[in-house]
Amino acid sequence: MKKFIALLMAAAMLMALVACGNTSTNNGGNDTGDTTGDSAGDGTVTIKIGGIGPLTGDAAVYGVATQLGAQVAVDEINAMDSNIKFEYDFQDDTNVAETAVSAYNTLKDWDVDIIYGCTTTQPCITIAGETFADRYFQLTPSASSTDVTAGKDNMFQMCFTDPNQGVTAADYISEHQLGTKIGIIYNNGDAYSTGIAEAFIAHAGEVGLEVVATETFPNDKNTDYNVQLNACKDAGADLVFLPIYYTPASLILAQANAMGYAPTFFGADGMDGILTMEGFDASLAEGLMLMTPFNADATDDATVNFVESYKKLSGDVTPNQFAADGYDCIYAIYAALQTIDGLADMDHEALCDAMIAAFTSPDFSIDGLTGSGMTWSANGEISKDPVVVVIQDGAYVTM
Repeated sequence: MKKFIALLMAAAMLMALVACGNTSTNNGGNDTGDTTGDSAGDGTVTIKIGGIGPLTGDAAVYGVATQLGAQVAVDEINAMDSNIKFEYDFQDDTNVAETAVSAYNTLKDWDVDIIYGCTTTQPCITIAGETFADRYFQLTPSASSTDVTAGKDNMFQMCFTDPNQGVTAADYISEHQLGTKIGIIYNNGDAYSTGIAEAFIAHAGEVGLEVVATETFPNDKNTDYNVQLNACKDAGADLVFLPIYYTPASLILAQANAMGYAPTFFGADGMDGILTMEGFDASLAEGLMLMTPFNADATDDATVNFVESYKKLSGDVTPNQFAADGYDCIYAIYAALQTIDGLADMDHEALCDAMIAAFTSPDFSIDGLTGSGMTWSANGEISKDPVVVVIQDGAYVTM
């Protein structure tokens, strides 16, 4: 199957379908309120994509990645000879649900057409309820809880769901015989971490894994993990599963090293970004395994070109999987828009229904940076193959 980007460029050159967008003046306002149309009078229309995620605070590495990854795609699409153009505005939610609501309202005042985000789970659960009530199509790059999509036909995910990650991690550890006694450390105050951990625990016994220690902590601001690590060590865990974000993981790795405890550490996609964490000693992550759908060190043309473009925007920062998920989100939206007829006079509610139909069509399948043959089910969950990498010499190596 050809690379997704090549397919989209070919489709754009055909210019066979009409796309949608708001006519925009005065910061997005227009005389017809919420109706889309041909803003240029030449068949070229602009659609407004509003992004939400943390650009400041402890989770900023994720929000900045999804913001810039999407920006690369927006820039590429706007440079095409296409009848679809995008306006893109990304609002900071600081990884707080209340702030995300303010960000969402700002985007609505801008006459947004489609919501991209939220980046993290808790704000996304809140905003998904808002967009469902308001009938905006929403696609998140990285909010992985099933609570994000439950009961909401307008909400779709580019990332794996939490239960999917937990089951996949257990299967992988078992199939590759990475450990005989498993310890788990997770954040019981976070829906993302808890969802993965619970699915892992429930499935571990079915695939022959012995869970000898299950340890929790209350939130990502916790700084002392010696109790949890000692419990895993005393139980003889030779592999510790960490379905957590990179900030607590960096402390766990440092404290395990200080106490001379060296099991295999295995993380989920929230671990991605640890190597670029300011002040972190990357040697502590040597041998760490994690599931991620994207490897920036891959040598295929699509990845190489994306990494180059992303580094230009980010000041030479290497993109992580969240950036790649963001890039794929924008191209998925673009691909769906090209399959829909009669969009010029649609308001955002009609556009929402049309996008839902496009994403759930049995004929809709895309290739991207984070997977090939990607499809979506009616509950918004994506289907694509997982990738496991191990950190060697400060770089990801696909296993």
